[in-house]
Amino acid sequence: MSESSIGRRTFLQCAGFAVLRAARIVSAQPGQAPGTVPNSSGIEPAKLKAPAHSCDCHHHIYDVARFPPAQPGAEPNARVAEYRLLQRRIGTTRNVVVTPRPYVTDNRVTLDAIAQLGPDARGVAVIHPSITDAELDALARGGIRGIRFSLGSNPTTPAATTLDMIEPLSRRVNPLGWHVQINMDADQIVAAEDLWARLPSPIVFDHMGHIPQPVGLKHPAFTIIRRLLDKGRTWVKLSVTYDNTKDGPPTYADVTKVAQAYVRSAPERVVWGSNWPHPNEDKKPDDALLFDLLARWAPSATTRHRILVENPESLYGFPRQG
Repeated sequence: MSESSIGRRTFLQCAGFAVLRAARIVSAQPGQAPGTVPNSSGIEPAKLKAPAHSCDCHHHIYDVARFPPAQPGAEPNARVAEYRLLQRRIGTTRNVVVTPRPYVTDNRVTLDAIAQLGPDARGVAVIHPSITDAELDALARGGIRGIRFSLGSNPTTPAATTLDMIEPLSRRVNPLGWHVQINMDADQIVAAEDLWARLPSPIVFDHMGHIPQPVGLKHPAFTIIRRLLDKGRTWVKLSVTYDNTKDGPPTYADVTKVAQAYVRSAPERVVWGSNWPHPNEDKKPDDALLFDLLARWAPSATTRHRILVENPESLYGFPRQG
């Protein structure tokens, strides 16, 4: 189904019924401990108090009953109702929904989630160059503010896009004020170094650029991203994934060094994301612990406010707070 064929009113009507149905399903779980969130370990709330209007700038929604994905790899129990449980646990209110890889270029699940979550939600879509201007406009009306290229290797779910699509699509979406979001292995980022300077739109690197460990800050991908940050049109998402840490919980010491380096270099162009429901991770992390890492990554409350509130306002167009 074309994105343009689904109106905002239809989404809002369907979303209302979906929220009621999903809420009944979630609340009906017998014996569920307070603080339990599907696809997340631990039950304690985050120790770090989130500032008002804090944004989780990277998570996915899967709703296989209403929106069957085209490829395998969908996460169970990852609908809007379950995501709201995560919000209550970590204290964020704004969020950015990213179309997950199994949905290929079908962005209906993301548009539907934005409609359910309301004005505190934005989205990042996956598209092909064949998309029409009318379809782009429909995505913009639905809250989309960027497009994602997930090109890292995945034996289960082939990439929906290719490297040669990035530049022409960057030119298509730049007049809309959108960015291109890059989810690639660090070596892929290095191999495409010449491309990044040619893109007219802003660039957002997922998951800290997937800087591998134990090489860490010595990897050339970090140098490339740092250079792009200095030019003022590139952003980095601070988030932990299974492939960018060897140390792991509770300190994630290796990832912490990378995150701290990004925060020191460009605190005005980094944002934070949970990556819930943590696709491709068999052992789900403790999301409260992940959120608490921000206290170590950005010890200054002023800097954390910038990362969680002000920067998402700039990147995704949320209303600015005083």
